[in-house]
Amino acid sequence: MKSHSITNFIIILLLIFPSINVIANPINVIVNTQDKTETDFDPLTDIKVTFTLLGIRSLEKEDKYLYFKEYVDKLSKPDFYVKITINDETKKSKVWFNTAYVYDPDFSFEVNVPDDEEYVDIKIQLWDWNLGLNKLCDISGDTSYFKDGYDVEITYSIKYGVWWGDDHNEGPNSIIPTDPSGYGRLNGCDDGSIYQHERDCELWFTITQNDFDGDGIPYWVEQNLFFSDPKVDDRGRDDDQDLVPYEWEYKWGHQCYQDWHSGEMKHYWIYHPFEPDDHTKFDPEDDGLNNYEEYLVSSYDSDPFRKDLYVELDMMEQTTFPEKSKELLRTVYNRRNIVFHLDDGCMGGQDIIPFDENCSFDDVQNIYNNYFLHNDENNWRRGIFHYGLLTYEVDASAPGYCFRSDAYQISYMGMLRKARIPHFKKEIVFASGYMHECGHTLGIFNGNTPGCDDPLSKSPIQINWWKWLPYKSVMNYGYIYRMLDYSDGRRGKNDFDDWNRLDLSYFDNYQ
Repeated sequence: MKSHSITNFIIILLLIFPSINVIANPINVIVNTQDKTETDFDPLTDIKVTFTLLGIRSLEKEDKYLYFKEYVDKLSKPDFYVKITINDETKKSKVWFNTAYVYDPDFSFEVNVPDDEEYVDIKIQLWDWNLGLNKLCDISGDTSYFKDGYDVEITYSIKYGVWWGDDHNEGPNSIIPTDPSGYGRLNGCDDGSIYQHERDCELWFTITQNDFDGDGIPYWVEQNLFFSDPKVDDRGRDDDQDLVPYEWEYKWGHQCYQDWHSGEMKHYWIYHPFEPDDHTKFDPEDDGLNNYEEYLVSSYDSDPFRKDLYVELDMMEQTTFPEKSKELLRTVYNRRNIVFHLDDGCMGGQDIIPFDENCSFDDVQNIYNNYFLHNDENNWRRGIFHYGLLTYEVDASAPGYCFRSDAYQISYMGMLRKARIPHFKKEIVFASGYMHECGHTLGIFNGNTPGCDDPLSKSPIQINWWKWLPYKSVMNYGYIYRMLDYSDGRRGKNDFDDWNRLDLSYFDNYQ
């Protein structure tokens, strides 16, 4: 693999000589030919641009650490709706009443756009409906104090089939300011308001245009850049035999920037569909998933330039994992742009383990081998998914983080016993225990964080309770089961910055 320094050199040349238009990847440079189109960017079809809403989530923090409250709407759960403007046309969705999480919203907005004008202006707004007083929710990384800093404005190109602006594809050498929430995902916490109540929310979407062959690659790109047939569906082809198909490299390889001389957008590809890249070696966001693995889970919302955390949840018979606990886990990680993907059957991986009243160390090892690896050390899910098991009960030989660096367990009965403590909430207990053990697979443990797993810090009557009080983290026995967060190290002495020390590749390096 050649260094990305070649790409950096090309970009410098582009800034000096803005008339040059190139496509580049870490291996080669391809100079564009003259456009074969005159005014119509797709003579095979009448171009329509479609915005599709994929999901919405409230990202508001719990009140203190004992009680969880929704802060988008103080009187109830949010009543979300979206308002989308494409060029000069606007469409408003229905209202999803009394829910903080909207899945499968079944909302899209299609607009017939001029075929001879490259750019389409799109504005996205998320609202909380209230009788007589609707409130705009924050889905932007804009730090402006004005309300227009809450919505998102992007520019879509019918020529290239991509968009940029308040949301864009964040590559390893991107010149555009960073977008840590990922392509097609908006996060109101990106302005630093994680612990302030600004009606912060998360919104997932995609923007597409119709094309003759239905492969999602615009006519102009096929004709002028890739020299493929715009009448043939190219999805799945892998001409360069680098294990990643044409359409994935087209989408995630694209980068663009605005030339400061001409004001025009310049486009290039760091991954090219017809030049081989060693995708098994690329992990630009350092989340433990190389590009090939990102492709394998691309149908499960992976993004090669944003951190993704995949966990398979297997449960033993006669156990249940609260649905609210799953949502709390997604929220606490997603706020930090570590997108938490919990496979509770939705990704084809969950198994129901036969009941065992009291598991030993050997039992949980066997469960890992039989139900996660399926007795195959080379199972493709190993190295992509962490394994978070819910047992019924375990003996002293099987603590939570007791087998493999990519696996952990919590016991159903152990969580229920904690939930019986006054002021403890069952949903917080299950989620907090799960997050604590997952933290070990992300490289946080007593050896590098003294306040983690200290047995003398469980209650105020123990000697180290007060010592580690600033370390407000589920990794601290003094806070586990009562809160749901890692610490960010901002409380001075005896605090530790878990969030910035999480090593998402840890589980992959030490198996």
